[in-house]
Amino acid sequence: MDTNILLENGTNELEVLEFQLGTNHYGINVAKIREILSYQPVTPIPNAHPCIEGIFMPRDSMITVINLRASLGLEPMEAEGLFIITNFNSLNVAFHVDEVCGIHRVSWGDIIRPDNTINGEDYGISTGVIKLEGRLVVILDFEKIVTDISPETGLRMSVLDEIETNTSRADTPILIAEDSPLLSKLITNCLKDAGYTHQILASNGQEAWDTIQNLYEEGTLDQKIHCVITDIEMPIMDGHRLTKLIKDDENLRHLPVVIFSSLVNDEMRRKGEALGADAQLTKPEIGILVESIDALMEKYHAHKELK
Repeated sequence: MDTNILLENGTNELEVLEFQLGTNHYGINVAKIREILSYQPVTPIPNAHPCIEGIFMPRDSMITVINLRASLGLEPMEAEGLFIITNFNSLNVAFHVDEVCGIHRVSWGDIIRPDNTINGEDYGISTGVIKLEGRLVVILDFEKIVTDISPETGLRMSVLDEIETNTSRADTPILIAEDSPLLSKLITNCLKDAGYTHQILASNGQEAWDTIQNLYEEGTLDQKIHCVITDIEMPIMDGHRLTKLIKDDENLRHLPVVIFSSLVNDEMRRKGEALGADAQLTKPEIGILVESIDALMEKYHAHKELK
């Protein structure tokens, strides 16, 4: 799906597709969407997860169809509606919805982050809420929905067994900007197991940017942050905006920035490159994350020594 927002860099805006399940209104980042198709019959898969309707092949690729009503615990729907075909974490998945309402261009600053009463680490599937024309549109965590159905599509933690702990990594302080409590915990634990124990956590790009600014004003930035890891989709300030702010500032652009997001497809990779990101990885590649940090830290410290 082509959208103008993909042509712009670091605006801290996104386009949200609003859709309905019954009378409930939900949203998805347009950057995740490949296309929208009318309902068509699917082939059921024996012993599949109850939320999986089956598979179909709209062209030459097989796509799994998830019944979004079932995954949200809503009443089942008739064989009608639409398929929202998505691409994230290097997966193509179709979500069966009732109807599509339209596309809205909004700022990440307008998205309200749900509190822990409805968005706990293990059970929450909402990444934010937007108020549009008097109604509340819930932005769903589609990555968690898919991972709950098929855990092997999430972070591949098994690869960490092959990574040796290196105590010298403790000398590298890392700032991590990630809004998902579950993913933040997994990333931090992964890095700690590898030896990167010195971490500063931020729940969105604004918190990360405020931390960087405060440390720079104190004159301690280069001692307290050697690398920034950021998600893309975050309320208040997204990861692309954070990357732009860092790389546009001549006093900060030496900081390596790693974009670690489910949205790193070809189009978003080009956008990240234009913003100056030093590395970009999809979220299943958590083992490569450690390798990328190692490589960036070699360059970072070599540059510091030359200075």
